Amino acid sequence: MSHVEELQLQDIYALMNERHSVRSYDPTFKISREEMTEMLELSATAPSSSNLQPWRFLVIDDADLKQKLLPIANNQQQVIEASAVIAVLGDLRSFEQAEAIYSKSVEGGFMTEEIKQGFVERLQKTYGGLPPERLHLINTFDAGLITMQLMLVAKAKGYDTVPMGGYNAEKFAEAFELPETLKPILLLAIGKAAKPAHSTPRLPVEQVTYWNTFK
Repeated sequence: MSHVEELQLQDIYALMNERHSVRSYDPTFKISREEMTEMLELSATAPSSSNLQPWRFLVIDDADLKQKLLPIANNQQQVIEASAVIAVLGDLRSFEQAEAIYSKSVEGGFMTEEIKQGFVERLQKTYGGLPPERLHLINTFDAGLITMQLMLVAKAKGYDTVPMGGYNAEKFAEAFELPETLKPILLLAIGKAAKPAHSTPRLPVEQVTYWNTFK
């Protein structure tokens, strides 16, 4: 391993150890939309099922809308204190983007047009034939991947986050007039911490890891 690779690993380890969920934010600090967009772009390198990238984001940075969200999110104060709340949504029709996504693979020389066409047809048939509940489960898995990446990107840029599952998804969808094809998965508050976060205990890895068998 080179010296550069060792430094990069140290940076990753530091980010992972320094990232903690923060629930108290400086309400006067605002992250620009330009920087927010940059963080989302960096996070979008996360993997996803069949590379369909089913995540969609609703970034709520308007004070009145955050106030509207507050009771839906069980009155968690970070909703109004954070610079923004990012609603991570899953698109039940993400497979319709397969043609656009895999056409870029053809342009990059990684796939022939013939192979792409067959692959896209299979994807659209497979995913299009799944019930909404199964698609939402797949999207939830993919949303977890990109959200974790987003939290690390935010920490690398000096910001803090807290993922929130404690909210009423049905009321959120109604209040923010989501299309039927977009389903809420989680909320992520992001901003500048008002006070340092503290680490929380973790179970020993030996307690949660098994090798080859549970016996």
